[in-house]
Amino acid sequence: MQNTPVIVDIVRSPMGRGKPGGALSEVHPADLLMQVLVGLVERNKLDPGIVDDLIMGCVSQAGEQAVPVGRTAWLAAGYPQHVPCTMVERRCGSSQQAVHFAAQGIKAGAYDVVIAGGIESMSRVPMGSARMGKDPHGVAFEQRYPGMVGQGISAELIAARWNISRVELDAYSARSHRLADKARQAGLLAREIIPIQTPAALVSQDETIRPTTTPEGLAQLEVSFRNEQLSERFPEIRWSITAGNSSQITDGASAALIMSEATATRLGLRPRARFVAFDVIADDPLLMLTAPIPATQRILRKAGLAVGDIDQFEVNEAFAPVPLAWLKDIKADPDRLNPRGGAIALGHPLGASGTRLMSALLHGLEESGGRFGLQTMCEAGGQANATIIERL
Repeated sequence: MQNTPVIVDIVRSPMGRGKPGGALSEVHPADLLMQVLVGLVERNKLDPGIVDDLIMGCVSQAGEQAVPVGRTAWLAAGYPQHVPCTMVERRCGSSQQAVHFAAQGIKAGAYDVVIAGGIESMSRVPMGSARMGKDPHGVAFEQRYPGMVGQGISAELIAARWNISRVELDAYSARSHRLADKARQAGLLAREIIPIQTPAALVSQDETIRPTTTPEGLAQLEVSFRNEQLSERFPEIRWSITAGNSSQITDGASAALIMSEATATRLGLRPRARFVAFDVIADDPLLMLTAPIPATQRILRKAGLAVGDIDQFEVNEAFAPVPLAWLKDIKADPDRLNPRGGAIALGHPLGASGTRLMSALLHGLEESGGRFGLQTMCEAGGQANATIIERL
């Protein structure tokens, strides 16, 4: 019990459309994360001075997110200067990796209390800002992996190789919006959301959910990545990825309060979940988005659990083929997959998505009475994290 890491709470901001005019686009990233941190600290009546470390995920650490934005947000909240911060960048899994580092540090005895989370203001710091137009690969990598493609093409390749039709992609995407809206209408999402004050208004609901989305409407959208040269290189591609069956570019922040079980008991806080197993693995960098499959297989072996033992799965909906290919290989119950909707409806604020999914997992298990939950998400370069938690 002394060093057993537990989750005490997880919160997030509402999800705002990641473009000028989006609900959160007028809020500086540090101020957005600051409000989430304040919400987490205040609703748990936590003395901020006892936090040992802040571990924050962010993908585009450039521009307004260039300085350790977690440290800036913490100090902006007026919290003690002695609390340090480090930033994590494992692409889309950045804040899931931050949670892993926090829990592993507690288990090792290095920490008692950690706040792990993430931030991404995609309206203010667009995706790819850190590259500054430069080649990120270099000569030797290109020699080993010639002709690398973007994630949209990788999604097309996955749809083709797993034989997933455009009809299936659009039906799954409409499901994401339907389930997210159902959870919102039932008041379930409000449990995890910290309202954000913007210059214009107090934003308390996700801007990204479109409850009127239908497969028929999505079928009318043009494909996003059609390329004749790539059609010759990859004749199996059927060109089926659209804006409607992809995750939304989004602004958002999220944070988890993680501590040792002994510390939670001493502080009078209720542990809501414990960590069962962790995994991180990499796969083919060309397909790029397939690593959640081996990550899931390996973490189940580590935990000594079977697919049927898991009551809820959260698989990031970077593109609809990702969870659908995962379903085909893992053979999980589809009703247990992303039951409150996913990134197609809620959005994908890169560095914040890991703890956003963990929040959905924890709250979903509490709502259903389920015991075990598994989270996994694809990450650029062909990587994936996986986490299994047990509701307490």
